[in-house]
Amino acid sequence: MTAKIVEGLLSFEEYLNYDDGTDNRYELVDGRLELVNPPTFRHLLIADFIQDSFKAEINRLGLPWLCFREAGIRTGWRKSRLADVYVVTAEQVREFLDQSAVCQTPPLLAVEVVSPESVKRDYRYKRSEYAALEIPEYWIIDPKENKITLLLLNEGLYEETNFTGNQSLVSQTFPELSLTVEQVLAAGSIK
Repeated sequence: MTAKIVEGLLSFEEYLNYDDGTDNRYELVDGRLELVNPPTFRHLLIADFIQDSFKAEINRLGLPWLCFREAGIRTGWRKSRLADVYVVTAEQVREFLDQSAVCQTPPLLAVEVVSPESVKRDYRYKRSEYAALEIPEYWIIDPKENKITLLLLNEGLYEETNFTGNQSLVSQTFPELSLTVEQVLAAGSIK
């Protein structure tokens, strides 16, 4: 099947209903569709590990929160990004249960796993859009650089802390979560 070519700018609502008859995944950037490449297996393994870790902590603490993978975040009037993992309150999705999985309000925490083609998108564009949206905590997991950048929102800007090796991550959202960079990155390997 040939993909439909979209001419002109899409509204956010048109993006939510867009279907080109393929399994392609798109982000909406200033009204234009941007094709997102399929993730690597390492990327998927790390994202699965993070989602499982967050869900276990949410369940352990009995929090009314949900954790999603590869779902959308509306970051502007004609903008929507696909996050690798994010955490929201149940209330944030309650009225949107039968709609496209795009969070309309800021998640509590967003995580991106860097792939070769997503370096600029994850470190620059998503960072500025997530800060403008006021997402309180943003993790950038970079397997190539062997580090995790943890960003905490402070007065509209992210304060950045880089973690490497066996350093324990210090999360504002999950203060009792015990994860090291080595554990997270090791999840991207097959034993």
